[in-house]
Amino acid sequence: MTGPSISEISAFLADLNAHRRTGEGDLAELMDRKADLLERIAATRPDDTEAAAIAANARTNANRFKGR
Repeated sequence: MTGPSISEISAFLADLNAHRRTGEGDLAELMDRKADLLERIAATRPDDTEAAAIAANARTNANRFKGR
């Protein structure tokens, strides 16, 4: 698995900002994308337990949004 590109992170942040400003977009989808990005970052740093914990927490939160 490769880490996310700068353009992927930038697109996510732009979409998140738009959602915060206007309510545009699906929050559950945004949280799923966030978890995916963090999981991919953590996968590139296998010795970084903090990155893995943050990614796992983001996935747990994203899954909560899916159930709504």
